[in-house]
Order: sequence, then structure tokens, then C-alpha cells
Amino acid sequence: MTFCIITQVEHIKKENTYFSYSPYVKEINLWLKYTNKIIVVAPLINKSITAIHDQYIHSNLVFKTTPNFSLTNFKNILTTIFVIPKILFTIFKAMKQADHIHLRCPGNMGLLGAIVQIMFPKKPKTAKYAGNWDPKSKQPWSYKLQKWILSNPFLTRNMQVLVYGEWKNQTKNIKPFFTASYSESEKKPVIIKNCHSKIEFVFVGTLSIGKQPLYAIKIVENLLKKGYDVNFSLFGEGKENDVLTEYIEKNQLSNAIFLKGNNDKETIKEVYQKSHFLILPSKSEGWPKVVAEAMFWGCLPIATPVSCVPNMLDYEERGILLTSVLEKDIQKIEMVIQNSELYSKKINKAVEWSRNFAIDTFENEIKQLLQQ
Repeated sequence: MTFCIITQVEHIKKENTYFSYSPYVKEINLWLKYTNKIIVVAPLINKSITAIHDQYIHSNLVFKTTPNFSLTNFKNILTTIFVIPKILFTIFKAMKQADHIHLRCPGNMGLLGAIVQIMFPKKPKTAKYAGNWDPKSKQPWSYKLQKWILSNPFLTRNMQVLVYGEWKNQTKNIKPFFTASYSESEKKPVIIKNCHSKIEFVFVGTLSIGKQPLYAIKIVENLLKKGYDVNFSLFGEGKENDVLTEYIEKNQLSNAIFLKGNNDKETIKEVYQKSHFLILPSKSEGWPKVVAEAMFWGCLPIATPVSCVPNMLDYEERGILLTSVLEKDIQKIEMVIQNSELYSKKINKAVEWSRNFAIDTFENEIKQLLQQ
């Protein structure tokens, strides 16, 4: 089987090996176990390999480079007009050679892929929509267009669209899906921590405005002011790094709040095991992997109710949903910290639920998709 991937995710080439964002590559490598040849159509950038990158594991990979482009403003759209025809032709040629077409959405490349796949109605296809599928959510027009094309049974045929969460009034090709980070063999007993001594909070993700790490810092700052013995470690890098550093220094928080940068999977796993709470006040998500990962290791998630997060947390039965009103959120967290029985109950439910989504189960679902 020749498996064609259309994706916006940036790639790096080093010594004839291709690297990309680790969570994406680890998942894709599961798909590639059942393919003979892979064609990747994606942007290629000149950048150093870091802890957040991983390599494709496949002996027969063909890479088709496309330029990065943006549709965020009028100037970018004008520039994009000149490169889109070439990208469309590259996508078309790759799809023509493929036995199975796989789109990674949302994203600019996902949009173009969604348009070109219309020309291949008989070929089996899958699309992984990693963003927020909630029909009521506010999203860019390009995302809405992708969702409309993918869920239109006349334009999109012979495709299964994998989305996070279960939503009403969907077409037959929309399939609720999930993702996974850990295997069955990693299911070790979780020792529930108590909140009577030092309480460890953790943030894992890009330090961007959309992830709102500053709001997470303000939560911990207020708990410190109330006299709680807390530590907060933020893992990740991004454009907000300088803003966060300045805020921590200005408010004399450097003894309790730490920016740890990017770290590998094993380090993050150990952090989850030692931490009491994960904070993710993100404005938008698909299936926030860090939430499921934290739950797997007995670290209680505190997250905003976006996309399928309320369902993941079973409406606070296995976590805490933020209101984005600081005082209210502090009160919610305090209530759990002060009630050991409630904290333990939520942790047990979180662990039990998250361990239904092991890599073994995930891989089996992928295998079935490719065999249909």
C-alpha cells in the first residue's frame, strides 16, 4: 500500500532522515506499520533537531516539499495566490500515486488536500481532524470550510473523518476518535498523592497566547498568596517565554514558579507522576493529549471547557473545569485541595478512564481503518 499524507506540520531533514513534531510522528509511525511506501507532502524547514522532534520509521519514504503559506491577512493571501497552483499540483500528483490518502486537518495544507481529494472519489481516504470539531465554536473561515467539505457526502466520498468528541447531527463519515501516548505495559499502579505538604502544579505545552500560560501562573500566584505551599513547573517553549519570565521576576515568584523549556517524553512522564495537578487554560483544543497523559499517571487536570474537554473530564467528575474568572477558579481548586476524599475520588476516576486509551487499542483502530 502506498500511503499519502498531506500535512501542514513542518519537517526537518537530517542525513536523509525526516523529523517532525514528536507527538505527530509517533502517531504517524503507527499508521506506517501497515504500508509499503509513504509519500509525505509538507513544508520543509531549516532548523535544528530538539527534544520535541522525532523521526519517521519507514524504509521507503518519498518527501514532497511545499512552501509555507498563510491566509491570515490580505497581504499574505496575495502572496499565497502565486504559490497555491504549484502546491495543488504537487498534492494532486501525490494523491494519484497513492492507494490510501490521509489528510491532517485543520490547517492550510489540510484545506488544499480536502479540495483536491474531491477528484479521487473512489480512493479510500482518512482525515484526522486534530482541532475542535464543535459546530458551535468560533473558528477561522478556513477551518469552517474544511469541516464543511469533509462532512459533505457529495464532495467527500470513501473517507472516514476522525474527530475528537461526539457531536449531534453529523454525517455518516464522521467518526469519534481519540489518541494515545502510553502502552498497556506501562499501566503501573498509581499512588495517590496528598495535598497536605507541598503541592506540585505542572503546565505542558507551547508557551503561546492561545494556551494562556500566564493565566495558569496567576492561578498559582494567588494560591501562594493564600498561604498554600505550591510549586509550578512549565514545560514548553514559545513566543510568551519572555513575557512569562518578566512576570515571574517582577512579582518575585522565582522561588516557586519555574520555566523548564522543552523536555523529552520520559522526563514529562516522571513529572506527571510527581505532580498533583496539570493546568491547561487553553482557548482552543482538539483532544488535548497532555490532559489524557496527566490523568494516566494520577495528575488531576484543571482545564478550560473547550472542544471535548468537558467530556474527557466527565463534567468535573475526573478533573476541574475553569471558568476563566480567576476568583471562581481559585475557589474551585481550593475546594479540591482541602478535601482529600474528593481529590482521591477524582484521581481514581481519571486514571480508570484514561487507561482505556492505550497505544495498543489506538493501533488496532488504525489497522482496522486501513483495512476497510
